[in-house]
Amino acid sequence: MPALKKIALTITSAALLSGFVLSPAAAADKDTSDDKQPKPPSTMSSLGGEQLGKAGTQVNLGPGAPVLPKKLSGRSWIVADAESGDVLAAHNSHWRLPPASTLKMLFADTVLPALQPTTLAHKVTENELSGVGEGSSLVGIKEDHTYTVHDLWLGVFLRSGNDAVHVLSEMYGGVQKTVEAMQAHAEELQALDTVVVSPDGYDAPRQVSSAYDLTLIARSGLQKKDFREYAATASADFPGEKKKGKKRESFEISNTNRLITGDIGVDPYQGIAGVKNGYTTHAGNTFTGVAERNGKVLLVTVMNPSAEESHAVYKEAAHLLDWGFAASGKVTPVGQLVPPRSLDTGTGIGGKGATPAAGAVQGPGGKAEATHASASNGSSGVGTALAIIGGLLVVLAAAVFLVNRRWPMAGRTHRTETETDATETDATETDATAADTTAAETKDAEDTGKAGKSAEDNGEAGKDVEGDPEGAGATASAAPTDKS
Repeated sequence: MPALKKIALTITSAALLSGFVLSPAAAADKDTSDDKQPKPPSTMSSLGGEQLGKAGTQVNLGPGAPVLPKKLSGRSWIVADAESGDVLAAHNSHWRLPPASTLKMLFADTVLPALQPTTLAHKVTENELSGVGEGSSLVGIKEDHTYTVHDLWLGVFLRSGNDAVHVLSEMYGGVQKTVEAMQAHAEELQALDTVVVSPDGYDAPRQVSSAYDLTLIARSGLQKKDFREYAATASADFPGEKKKGKKRESFEISNTNRLITGDIGVDPYQGIAGVKNGYTTHAGNTFTGVAERNGKVLLVTVMNPSAEESHAVYKEAAHLLDWGFAASGKVTPVGQLVPPRSLDTGTGIGGKGATPAAGAVQGPGGKAEATHASASNGSSGVGTALAIIGGLLVVLAAAVFLVNRRWPMAGRTHRTETETDATETDATETDATAADTTAAETKDAEDTGKAGKSAEDNGEAGKDVEGDPEGAGATASAAPTDKS
């Protein structure tokens, strides 16, 4: 046989052998990764644009645009321009998933305007704390103790305190009235993937939202001065227990948003200004954030990353923000954040699915000490973000729904003194009982994260934590409420 033919046969055989050897390995790799992850539903809302209704990653890169970050593991995510509403990129952004404590943004956006002034004092009753779910995150509210509305909102935003949510809900008119008002407000905002069952985001059957909806909700909330200030607060003094014959002391609470306060393995994000994080067994880790850089304001939401690394939800959110700032002006938007219904001029933004989620309730449309996040001019991560002092100003013109902002000088922080003080009790962040979803949502939301990984992200391996238990001074408590 000629030498050339022998060489050709040898090469052909080697190629075929390589195919037989490598193909099963490739298949095995696939079986151990993507195939084990839940898949998004075949049909999702396309509100905001047709691309947003498609499964998988949606991005339209232009000349000079950076590629998306590698190894994004969030089940659903979105990054958008807070001012124009342009969605720069998205991944299964209308997938209805359990929201955990990010739902507290909707609670605050709904209830904050009604409970004014925030200096209003309220004495807590046992009944107001009785409905707090077992294993909830708590700020440490005591019955028969008096708190201002301001104190309670600090407990909601910083410590994700379900006890504070329930007291505020009772002040608003009761939990059921609050849930109905939240649902009606979600529909007004066109957050139509959202079904509200509990005001605090505690796992409950049928309770779902989406990355798209949570971003709409955050955008709405950030137009309220109080909301902005609470969301940007890094730490605050909270009233403690009043002991007979002694002055009521206070204890410090810290924001569980790690892009504000930082933690081992995650630095404070330059320009961060809120908004809310969450965690339950059923939801996994969830996060919505807003940040400013060089005059550009971006919103990001990440839901239930599957990555094993600690603080994955914050790291992936930070990577998406970095990408968004670099890609701004170099990508064609894949969709839009729609305006509220009362401001929608019928310009055609939207698509199929622009109806309330199944199960939605139809309905009509003196401060405590607080430190705000402040930016660092260096890269050491010593600073803890950018304070919002001037605030975001709403500009409404024609079909435009914009959020403008006046950002402060970098490095500013300010603290105001508390009127009521106390001994340190703490924010309990232990087991959040996983709840079932409806049959329609169960398939979409099953296997919502590895409890061990997510609990590690929250500093308590093997436990389910609504919120994030790593704030300074937090200690575990077996009871969902403190009856002392």
